[in-house]
Amino acid sequence: MADGSLGIPGPRRLENDVTIPPGNADGTIAVDVHGLTKAYPDVRAVQGIDLRIQRGEIFALVGPNGAGKTTTVEILEGYRARDGGSVTVLGYDPGRHRQRLKSQIGIVLQSTGVDRYLTVAETIAMYASYYPDPRPVDEVVDLVGLGPKRDARVIKLSGGQQRRLDVAIALAGNPELLFLDEPTTGFDPSARHEAWEVVRNLAVLGKTVLLTTHYMDEAQFLADRVAVISAGRIVAEGPPATLGGRDMARARIRYRLPAGTAPPRGMAGPADADGFTEFAPDDLTEALHRLTGWAIDQGTSIDGLEVIRPSLEDIYLALTGPQAGPRHDAQSAAAAVAEASGS
Repeated sequence: MADGSLGIPGPRRLENDVTIPPGNADGTIAVDVHGLTKAYPDVRAVQGIDLRIQRGEIFALVGPNGAGKTTTVEILEGYRARDGGSVTVLGYDPGRHRQRLKSQIGIVLQSTGVDRYLTVAETIAMYASYYPDPRPVDEVVDLVGLGPKRDARVIKLSGGQQRRLDVAIALAGNPELLFLDEPTTGFDPSARHEAWEVVRNLAVLGKTVLLTTHYMDEAQFLADRVAVISAGRIVAEGPPATLGGRDMARARIRYRLPAGTAPPRGMAGPADADGFTEFAPDDLTEALHRLTGWAIDQGTSIDGLEVIRPSLEDIYLALTGPQAGPRHDAQSAAAAVAEASGS
């Protein structure tokens, strides 16, 4: 039966109160959120968020502090009640069926309080014992790359190894969905890349991952899709390469000529402190052909020639910074992308 007067199909309920959202009859949607709202006495933290995450997908939720990331994730995990909207996670409403959902999700917080004097294997075994159908301990140890440290005590692990153990704890119950909250905050570059490989391995297992991060290179490397949240609203969503129209943004050409050499007509621009000139052509291919052809004809070298498109961080800053303005819709996002590209 239709829900209300708009003819929108309502969710179907199966046995054990499992909810099948409209359009998810085949169970391919892990997280389905429509019109999610949450307010506190002094702030509207979440203002009508819509999200849909496919099973087996790594999905990154990024945004500045106070944007609503933590509130949204805590609602999905079942630890915070929502004010409005509909939410299903693995077919359950986390606000009503948190206990049933707990055995199917794993949560990796920014910091954990595991017993420092247990070994790696003992720690994983302890957490696995809390679940009805855990993964074998040795399998989990191997999945996160801690085989050589299986019998080492937690206190002896490096920062990167401890983060691997955090992921192992979340995997111990054999969950379908993992929540990773800022998984590499404070890591050195080597430890960050180690953690990234662990997350990549989760995707190979077919696990669904919801990742929050402040690092745009992390989202770029790991995520199948990224959503940018600002002031409680989703302002852009899509694959990292195309987020906010990034792939369509006007490219810039950057180069440097020998001192005293004038650039060809139409290809000049203000030079920076290092002598590099940058300009945004209407036709990238034609401009590159003209510039390199001119250099060959003149016998002039071109140093550091590169084509630049906005990075994911450029897009993020344009969408969430003060210059984004109060409007958060497709038009203002497109304008922010244009500004980020220098066109």
